[in-house]
Amino acid sequence: MKTFEYANPATIKDALAVLSSQAGEAEILAGGTDLISLMKDYLVSPKRVVNIKGIKELGGIQRTAAGLRIGANATLDELAESAAVRQEYSSLVQAALGVSSPQIRNMGTVGGDLCQRTRCWYFRQGFGVLAQDRRGASLVPTGENRYHAIFPQPPAYFVNASSLAPALIALGAKVKIAGPNGNRELPVEQLFVIPKSNSGRENSLASNEIITEVIVPPARGIRNATYEVRQKEALDWPLAAASVALTMKGSSVASARIVLGHVGPTPVRATEAEKVLAGKSLTQDMATEAGKAAVSGAKPLSGNVYKVQLVRVAVKRALLEAAKGRA
Repeated sequence: MKTFEYANPATIKDALAVLSSQAGEAEILAGGTDLISLMKDYLVSPKRVVNIKGIKELGGIQRTAAGLRIGANATLDELAESAAVRQEYSSLVQAALGVSSPQIRNMGTVGGDLCQRTRCWYFRQGFGVLAQDRRGASLVPTGENRYHAIFPQPPAYFVNASSLAPALIALGAKVKIAGPNGNRELPVEQLFVIPKSNSGRENSLASNEIITEVIVPPARGIRNATYEVRQKEALDWPLAAASVALTMKGSSVASARIVLGHVGPTPVRATEAEKVLAGKSLTQDMATEAGKAAVSGAKPLSGNVYKVQLVRVAVKRALLEAAKGRA
C-alpha cells in the first residue's frame, strides 16, 4: 500500500478536524477488517488514515428512553453477547453471529459493517463500483454474475455487503451522524444509495462525516428474526438473507416489515410479502406465500436465477423463526 499520514484522535471533535471534505483524501479506520484489504489492493489510497477506535464516546451498548443505543465502535461480538440485545432483538443477534469468524466479530464494528464496500469481484479487481468498461457499459449482465443482484438498479448490479442492515431496517433503526456542520439523524434505509459514478460510494455519508451511533426503537412485543443462506458454514458472505419484524394482534399479524439482504445494491424492502401477511395467522403455508411474494419483482441475471429460490426460503424460515418468539 502507499504511504499515508496516521491520526489517532481521542474525541469525535478531534476526528472531524482531521478528516477531509475532499473524497478519498482521508479514510476512517475502526476495526480495519475492510479498509486494510482495500488499501493493500490499491482500491483506496488515502493520504491520511484516521483511527477512531480509541474514541470512547463511540463505544458501548445501552438501553435508553429512545430504545437501544449501539455505539458505532461496538463490535459484532459485543452486539451478539449483549444481554440488552438478546432480550428483545433476536434478529440482530442472529445477523451478528452469521459472521462466523470469531476474529472478525471481535474486530469488526457496527459502524464498519454498515459502511463496508461491496464484495463484487469486478470492484475488487479495480473495475469500479459500477463495474463499467471504458465505454460506460456494465460488465455484469453479460459477465460472471452468479453472486450479483437479483433486484438490480442499473447501472448498479453489485449487492450490499452489510450483515446488520436488513435487521436494523426491519426494526426501524436510525443512525446518528456527526459532521463539521453539526449532527444529523437518518433512517438506516436512507444511508444506502446507488453511486452516481464508478468512483462513488454506496452510502450517503460525506467524506468528513462519521456514524456515531445506531438507535433501535424498543422491540418488546415485536417478533423478529434473521435467516441467512450461505454457500459454506466457514467465513463467507451470504447469498441471500431476510430479516423480519412482526407486530402481532393475537395470533394474527397486525403489521410486518420484511427486508432482504445481499440481493440488491441496497437492502430490499419486500412490501408485497408484507401485504400478504397483514391480518393473517402466521402458518407454514402463509410463510411460504410470503416467500413467493417477496421475489415478485426480482430480475435475475443469467447466472443467479438460483437466488430467487434462496430468497423464498430465507423469508419463510425467518418468519417461522420469528413466530416462535415471545409476543
